[in-house]
Amino acid sequence: MPLTQTTEVVRIRSKLLEEIAKMAYAGQLEKDVTGIMDNIVSEAGPRYRCCVHKERAVLRQRINCTLSQPLDISQEEAVAEALAGKVAEVPVLSVLPEACDQCPIDKYLVTDACRNCLAHNCINSCPKKAIMVVQNRAYIDKSRCVECGLCKKACQYGAIIEISRPCERACAVGAIVAGGDRKAIIDKEKCVECGMCREGCPFGAISDSSVIVQVIRQILKGKRVYAMLAPAFVGHFGPRTKPGQIVSAVKKLGFHAVTEVSYGADIVTLKEAEEFLETVPSQRPVMTTSCCPAFVSMIEKHFPDVKDKVSTTVSPMVATARVIKENDPEAITVFVGPCIAKKAEARKYAGLVDYTLTFEEVDAMITGKGMDMDLMLDEGFESIASGTGNGFACAGGVAQAVKASVASINPEAVVEPFSAQGLENCVEAVKLIRCGKFEANLLEGMSCNGGCIGGPGTLGNARVAGKLVDNFAKQAATANAISNEAAKTDSEKLGHMHR
Repeated sequence: MPLTQTTEVVRIRSKLLEEIAKMAYAGQLEKDVTGIMDNIVSEAGPRYRCCVHKERAVLRQRINCTLSQPLDISQEEAVAEALAGKVAEVPVLSVLPEACDQCPIDKYLVTDACRNCLAHNCINSCPKKAIMVVQNRAYIDKSRCVECGLCKKACQYGAIIEISRPCERACAVGAIVAGGDRKAIIDKEKCVECGMCREGCPFGAISDSSVIVQVIRQILKGKRVYAMLAPAFVGHFGPRTKPGQIVSAVKKLGFHAVTEVSYGADIVTLKEAEEFLETVPSQRPVMTTSCCPAFVSMIEKHFPDVKDKVSTTVSPMVATARVIKENDPEAITVFVGPCIAKKAEARKYAGLVDYTLTFEEVDAMITGKGMDMDLMLDEGFESIASGTGNGFACAGGVAQAVKASVASINPEAVVEPFSAQGLENCVEAVKLIRCGKFEANLLEGMSCNGGCIGGPGTLGNARVAGKLVDNFAKQAATANAISNEAAKTDSEKLGHMHR
């Protein structure tokens, strides 16, 4: 198992995925799906909600979401649709209504620390006269309060605190709002599918859709299913697990072949380097990378006036899928990585990227099939990609790869890169671009802290993963040229690779 501390939310999610994978591989999902209720939620506990019936109501919705089916259809119908290979047009991220705890939405609260002081700075600072003294303590009239926060700043005792929903606090683009019943709602017009709200909710009330059953069905049908491993894969299972063991395990799951998305990263590096030289600064003062789908979606939805600064090159996932489909038109491509936003990106490239799984989901498939990663044979694995291609998984890796590629093409070109990690920092960087105060000419935007290794779809420790990826990239750098010759050939053969 990956080396990390897991919460009960993660344990329940992983257990459900494992049970579904186990039944799907055994061909027993339709028959035994109701048994999941007893395996995960029993009368004996543990209990997280008021009663076992509430627990099972939440689990029913979670099962439908895991099958990529609507929450409001019956479990039998959801299973039948998933086994038929259908993926409903459901959101990548959904709030499970039964699980949402309807967190309080009063943003500012006066605590018992209030001393009803003589100065009454809170009352004097309020522009709406929403604060008064009731029972020897300040009181905020919610009907007048506009949540400006001036009272909190004015209180010298720190007796007024700011409260926000965990899901709202986790969302850097304000896509989470409270409905009339106080249950969370995801505004799809603002959501960039980064998955941070799922990680932020301590009640497990936000879930991502999964195609784990649909992928297993393709494997059992004998289709040529290719696993496209994201560069972060070497760090997911911890330092004791070798890359060769991971590849062996994925093949044992029934995948026809395993390919490296880092090879697609080499192709993207070449394309973005060429694009940078062609357009910066002649057509635009700065170019941003396009490999992170949440970052690109953030710009498209929240900063449409800056869209022309985004690289037109496809992501490494899409580039890798194109190479596979060129060589094997009958291939079924499955991206495997730490990213939830890739599920949304894959929908834009239907026919190229057929399915997307997270490391968490593949881990569940391995456990569900009764396999033990520690017992996997290490057949040895050497990357066919460059060191910089493998470095895409870590923050700063993309920018450094493009800079190195630009230097190999035109040593006189000046590349001033800046890496923004975490959606909040990405927002600030793009704001600087918008107002013309951004000092670099190449922006790498990564929605997750640490880069892909910090994605919500991984169970591994980000710091450990970063070191393992870095070591693996260094090994690849000694074995392969910085600009992979095979990647150059495929880049030329595939021609334009615009998003």
